[in-house]
Amino acid sequence: MRRVRYSRWDGTQDPLGPDLSAADLLEEISEDVLSGAGAQAALRRLVRRGMSGHFTGLDALRARLRAQREREESALNLSGPLEAVRGQLEEMVERERSRLSFEPDDDARTREAFLDALPPDAPGKIRELQGYRFRDARAQLMFDEMMASLREQVLGAHFRSMAEGLGTLSAEELAAFRDMLAELNRMIEQRGRGEPYDFEGFMRRHGAFFPDDPKTLDELLQRMARRMAAMSRLMASLSAEQRAELQALSEQILGDMDLAFEVDRLGSNLASLFPDMNGDEPAFGAGDEAASLSATVDAMERLHDFEDLERSMRGDYAGASLDDVDEDALRRTLGEPATRDLRKLKEIERALEKAGLLTRKEGRLEVTPRGARKMGERALVRVFERLRRDRESAHEARVAGGQAEPTGATRPWRFGDTGQIAVQRSVFNAVARGREPGEALRLVPEDFELVEAEERTEAATALLLDLSFSMPLRGHFVHAKKMALALHALIEGRYPHDKLYMIGFSDYARRMEPQDLTAAGWERVYGTNMQHAFMLAGRLLAQHPRATRQVIMVTDGEPTAHLEGEEAFFSWPPVPKTIRLTLAEAVRLSKAGVTLNVFMLEGSEGLIGFMERLARMTVGRVFLMDDVKLGDFVVRDYVARRAR
Repeated sequence: MRRVRYSRWDGTQDPLGPDLSAADLLEEISEDVLSGAGAQAALRRLVRRGMSGHFTGLDALRARLRAQREREESALNLSGPLEAVRGQLEEMVERERSRLSFEPDDDARTREAFLDALPPDAPGKIRELQGYRFRDARAQLMFDEMMASLREQVLGAHFRSMAEGLGTLSAEELAAFRDMLAELNRMIEQRGRGEPYDFEGFMRRHGAFFPDDPKTLDELLQRMARRMAAMSRLMASLSAEQRAELQALSEQILGDMDLAFEVDRLGSNLASLFPDMNGDEPAFGAGDEAASLSATVDAMERLHDFEDLERSMRGDYAGASLDDVDEDALRRTLGEPATRDLRKLKEIERALEKAGLLTRKEGRLEVTPRGARKMGERALVRVFERLRRDRESAHEARVAGGQAEPTGATRPWRFGDTGQIAVQRSVFNAVARGREPGEALRLVPEDFELVEAEERTEAATALLLDLSFSMPLRGHFVHAKKMALALHALIEGRYPHDKLYMIGFSDYARRMEPQDLTAAGWERVYGTNMQHAFMLAGRLLAQHPRATRQVIMVTDGEPTAHLEGEEAFFSWPPVPKTIRLTLAEAVRLSKAGVTLNVFMLEGSEGLIGFMERLARMTVGRVFLMDDVKLGDFVVRDYVARRAR
């Protein structure tokens, strides 16, 4: 049985965990990147949707926040604190009346008259009953317990987590609490005047009142300000009558404890320090279950957390960042698992940049050459996995590139490499990597090296990719790019002496590098200029007269553009001149010994007719291909041809 152990985040752990690498993240966004969305937009989408089995995205976290907020609001009873106090007072007064009804003396009648004359509001009742000694022992106990609870609740409503047990403080302990508030107010005012203050000394003297252990004065004051804002919001949510009654109750309790002055002074100080922490916006509750004052203020503070988190997660303001999302607030509302997911979301971009797979240029994220290679390697792995499943793996049984002669040097093994293993060098790498005493020597993939061999034959390939607007419009773009990256990874890793040129063409043709395939956007231009692409391929392949040379062209349309001087001429439907010039360039390549391989991704009548003419004139190969299988076929065909 697998066991998982969790611990509180302390900043030392890897937020992505051991089962998720930067390469996995890059592969997760590769589909969006290659579709033309660009690295930055692809990363935003990953952050929003999450990664199945690894972390939850922002959209799911926001949905959970909304659901939790709705539950809180449906259960919230804003008048609950007053209802609870009124209910307790009515119960104890009725118990006292019941006891007095059995007493025949005049004192009992006097007491009944006193109870009849009690004010209707809870603060007035409490004020009168504080000097009254109940005949009913249970009623007296209930009143004493209620007063202790109210002291704790009122303090808890103002100071979250630091008022537990304050309802039963001794006179000395209550005096210490009052002194703490006075010293805190002085420290705030000293800082406001630019005078030095001793926060560390303050915490040494009064740290027992702060179980959450704030590290700075700002941290302490911000927590207090949030709490007082929640109390103010509760007041703003009540009717005028309810607000006056709750205010009177709070002032009476604080006055009885001789704390009213310092609490009011602290409230004024916090209001001046945090003017933007508005607690005047009313909240709405639909619940009918009464809760204590401190519990109701807790709920108000959570509602504030929900609103702040929703705003920061939505990120629809200038300069928005995931770093704006308050982890402590998220932990309070959705728990530690949600906080771990947030840390992973925050770490994604840093992990990709640290691994050298993405970089930021002029404020925008871009895939690096290393990132493009990694995407190609992952695409190649997927191709080989499919080929292996289909049992079309003839490339595994042959030595790539014909016969090779050892050069005496070695090189690190990379995925897809075949050849003779340099045993001594591989074992040396494993030993140099180090191991614990007594531990068996283990080789990992990074230890292996191959005997460097010099290929007797060389292949040069020009890969022509149609970049016209119809390619993304018809959904071919991603599959074509994946094929190109996989072929690049295959040649770079398995056939290092071969040469691959990537040429993109639309209205014009030009050289491309693997990372260019990851750029944002696509070309909203008209024109499929195969003539220019064939011309550029011919010039590049001419640099390798002794190599086996081929052109691989991927397109979804017939030629609609050609060069006239240095300008591109476009026409749809294509004019005879475009067809004639394009075929002439293809024939020129064929006569130079270049094999043409064309992959059509659409079956239009015009395209098929043109390609049949091209195949007859060049003795080339033309395939009508499902774009999903494009990468598998091209890689398999390349390996098979190099093995002959």
